[in-house]
Amino acid sequence: MLWVALVVLLVVAQSLLVLLTLRYEQARAQERTDDQATAAQGEIRRRAQLVLQGLQGLQTREADAQAWQRHAETLLRSQREIGRIERRDARLRILEAADSPFREPLFQRMSRAEMALEAEVACGIARRLATPAFSRSQFVPLPGGLGAEVVDVCVPVQQAGELVGFHVATLLLSQWLDEVRGSDAGRSHELSFIEGDGTRLARSGAVRGAGVYVAERVVDLPGSPLQLRVDAAERAPSLIPNLATALVMGLSIALFAVVLLLVRDGRRRAAAEEALAESLGFRKAMEDSLLTGLRARDRQGRIVYVNPAFCRMVGFSADELQHATLPPYWPPEHAADYQRRQAERQAAATDEEQPHQGYETVFMRKDGERFPVMIYEAPLVTGTGKQTGWMSAVLDLSSQRRVEDLSRQQQERLQATARLASVGEMASLLSHELNQPLSAIASYATGSLNLVHAPALPGQDPDRPDPDLLPSLQHALERIAEQAERAGRVIKSVHDFVRRRHQAHEVIAADLLIESVLPLVRLQARKSGARVELDIAQPVPRVKVDRTMVEQVLLNLARNGIQAMEADTPLAERVLTLRVRLAPAAAGTPGRWVVFSVVDAGPGIPAEVAQRLFTPFFTTKPEGMGLGLSLCRTVVEQHGGAMDFENLPPRPGDASGRAGGTGFRFTLPQLVGRPPAG
Repeated sequence: MLWVALVVLLVVAQSLLVLLTLRYEQARAQERTDDQATAAQGEIRRRAQLVLQGLQGLQTREADAQAWQRHAETLLRSQREIGRIERRDARLRILEAADSPFREPLFQRMSRAEMALEAEVACGIARRLATPAFSRSQFVPLPGGLGAEVVDVCVPVQQAGELVGFHVATLLLSQWLDEVRGSDAGRSHELSFIEGDGTRLARSGAVRGAGVYVAERVVDLPGSPLQLRVDAAERAPSLIPNLATALVMGLSIALFAVVLLLVRDGRRRAAAEEALAESLGFRKAMEDSLLTGLRARDRQGRIVYVNPAFCRMVGFSADELQHATLPPYWPPEHAADYQRRQAERQAAATDEEQPHQGYETVFMRKDGERFPVMIYEAPLVTGTGKQTGWMSAVLDLSSQRRVEDLSRQQQERLQATARLASVGEMASLLSHELNQPLSAIASYATGSLNLVHAPALPGQDPDRPDPDLLPSLQHALERIAEQAERAGRVIKSVHDFVRRRHQAHEVIAADLLIESVLPLVRLQARKSGARVELDIAQPVPRVKVDRTMVEQVLLNLARNGIQAMEADTPLAERVLTLRVRLAPAAAGTPGRWVVFSVVDAGPGIPAEVAQRLFTPFFTTKPEGMGLGLSLCRTVVEQHGGAMDFENLPPRPGDASGRAGGTGFRFTLPQLVGRPPAG
């Protein structure tokens, strides 16, 4: 509460100080405006008196016209606010007139006779009172669409006590204010003559009034007074109008800020203590709940801290680990190597060279079980930058190794399943392909038996074959041998594909990969009525690959291409192209990728299918498993390559707008160098 009371008092004191300062500055500004208005009022009266004195001085001159004209021009030059001087007789007729040499004559647009009413009224007042009189203001239009607000002053002329005429002077109100502005009155204020309703008649001054500090004065002139307004250009004072107030406000704000800082510091201190306790508790809970083992060692390699996860990992308690000379989780057969490696690391790690390393090693549980671990170790550095030891994060890799082994086994099973599925599909092709040679063998065998068992001709030994039949039997046996060899080749190609199980990478020419799957590809191509074309770059590039898996990729892509052409592609256009090219080389570097392409002439792949084409278990075939393309891309990526596809442009003359086929491409790294000897 004391802090709150102090803050409230400071706010009140500062607010009152600022309010009083602002009011003081406003009062000073208004006083300056009032002073300027009073000074301008006096200056206007003074100049009005000079005009009256000048007009009265014309009465003492000679009455001849030339002399009057000369003295009138002198007065016009000395009093610039006078725009015109007239000498009139007792009946107000103009006898002489002189215009100011500093501007155009006033009564050009409208004659003086048309604008003589106000002057005649003023002269009537002057006649009655026998004193000078001013008229009301009036607007005199000028050439060019401009005009001027003027007043007339009428001074009676008497001789020997008799009224003989009048001197009438036309005063320009704006010029009158300009003459006043020549003093200090109009440099920071706007001066204007206004009417009783506030309408401005004339103004002077380069500045415009802000309408905040305004002073009005009535200039008492004989006959018709004028109302003067002085409008200061100064606006409302700012919050810091002068140096003294700024210093007081600055000190008040500084004191207020210090109080706030003290309050904030006290609260932050209490909050920091509470946060520190919460942080220690949270860190302890976090370290206890981590599945990753944490271990801290000093510069001599002794364990100074372990978390519960590390203790559960190795099976030893924290006390057992911290009081042991050598870590009890070191396998005895590796203890010497671990101790030597730790000594080397301690000798190499200095304050300037702090190693950050991750390495895999083997630990031993309390029951003697060995298990792999991954250790990420970094220097343990204090807030002053001094290294006091090492901090390690230890990951148990036992579960990961089991998962990796299971994944590898599943991958092998999946690949075997895919190969068996391919062989299953080839079975129908084999039945069709082997039917012809087996039928030919059966036919030739039946014909041979018929020839052997034919009845002997008259005069011929029935136990000896007819010599004329031997060429026919020989021809039949040769055909049987040819068809048997043909069937054997078909069976051997499938047999080699299924029985090839080795996983080692081998260096092989790209054309041999094509030739290995070509017999199986041609089997399905003949069934579908398609042609197979080869386009292999010369010299043939070589790659180092898992031959079995890459052949599986080529076979899957070729079978998909042939099946894509079975529905809508005419027989004459069913062409499957197997192409091998070197990828274009970058500038200054040789090409290092071999591009295998399988191009069909089918209808292309729709956009909705293309988005999920390589998704596992996605298929558009009723009997498909959705694993072919997914496995193909996995195999290519395992070799460091990439697989993609594109729909080819429509064929010339095809108005349907569909694609002219699909091309699947995948890349394999090229083996650069001379082939191995032997």
